[in-house]
Amino acid sequence: MSTYIIGDIHGCYDELCLLLKLINFKVQNDTLWLTGDLVSRGPGSLQVLRYLKKIRSSVRIVLGNHDLNLLRLYCKNSLNKQKDNLNELIHASDFDELIDWLRKQPLVQIDKEKKIIMVHAGIIPEWNIEDLCMYSKKIESILSSNNYSYFINSMHEKTSSKWSYKLSNIDQLRFVIKTLTRLRYCFPDGKLDMLCKENPKKAFHLLKPWFTFKNKIPEEYSFFFGHWASLEGKNTPRNMFAMDTGCCWGGCLTLFHWETKKYYHQKSCQKKRI
Repeated sequence: MSTYIIGDIHGCYDELCLLLKLINFKVQNDTLWLTGDLVSRGPGSLQVLRYLKKIRSSVRIVLGNHDLNLLRLYCKNSLNKQKDNLNELIHASDFDELIDWLRKQPLVQIDKEKKIIMVHAGIIPEWNIEDLCMYSKKIESILSSNNYSYFINSMHEKTSSKWSYKLSNIDQLRFVIKTLTRLRYCFPDGKLDMLCKENPKKAFHLLKPWFTFKNKIPEEYSFFFGHWASLEGKNTPRNMFAMDTGCCWGGCLTLFHWETKKYYHQKSCQKKRI
């Protein structure tokens, strides 16, 4: 039995299949952890969701910002942008079923035995494991409910850029979503920056990657995240693993075998995008 962590797929179905073939993935015994952003950009978002739903008992997923944007699109609160390559998916006969499955996935995955934590983007220093579990379950409960569209349609409304336990309940949840699915940088005072996507070597000097701030997660945990392709999987702290290596941009899809601590890469089949 093996545990595999895979970075942002972004609709790159062919690369996913080649990568799973490379490591001889056995759906009956092995487990896939996926860092979110399953859809958009690549040409196979429909095939990716169909496959993952089919093997759902063998996967552990966190939602990324593109997955949430797909939910907003389904709820008719977002535009279907041509660059997201979603036409085949949204016109599929099983689109409703796929959305119903996708919206019930969490924002955080934690294995206390293996000491693994996975989110799509990042966390803030104030949160411990209990906070991550609590806020993730709150949002998961809302997205799984019959009234989830009301929350989806308001989740990007303006809220504080700095965390406080005094924020209203809805503003706390909006902040949590923003952090777990979109965060890359913070200012020295802890305020979130939602604009810069550059590699830290090119970023404004006052901005600091979220993972450089001391946090409350026990050091024995390994932390996996995606979202940040310009990192190219490099220059993170010892227990932090950046898994998005830009497959949809002409890079590669990256997999980490937990038991052997070995990386595997599948080069993109897509033409490099500008």
